[in-house]
Amino acid sequence: MEITEAQYQQIESCLPRQRGNASLSNLQVLNAILYVAEHGCKWRGLPKRFGNWHTIYTRMNRWSRSGVLDRLFEQLQHAQLIRIRIEAVSLDSTIVKVHPDGTGALKKTARKLSANRAEDGAPRFIWLPRMLERP
Repeated sequence: MEITEAQYQQIESCLPRQRGNASLSNLQVLNAILYVAEHGCKWRGLPKRFGNWHTIYTRMNRWSRSGVLDRLFEQLQHAQLIRIRIEAVSLDSTIVKVHPDGTGALKKTARKLSANRAEDGAPRFIWLPRMLERP
């Protein structure tokens, strides 16, 4: 899934204008982002033909924070240049942290003792400290 130069001309208005001494064009970065989205590889796993992975990741991160990627993918879908279909979503539980209250577990409450000790029953355990040495 790569965008050609002719297709890029249709969506070029969504991307910010390149300034300064940019080593990669917006088209190259866009194709690299589409490659990662299609193949699900890590950024470090990008083929060398796309350029430095860190440069691509940095620009993608900047575009994501400023809303450029949202506008870009909306325009790509509207122009029917690409069709994105999510087939599976996977979450790694080591990354997703849930607060204990968010798991649906019942909250621990203090045990209320009744006035009659016999109704409460015997304690389930007794802890007695032991003296190791005699005074």
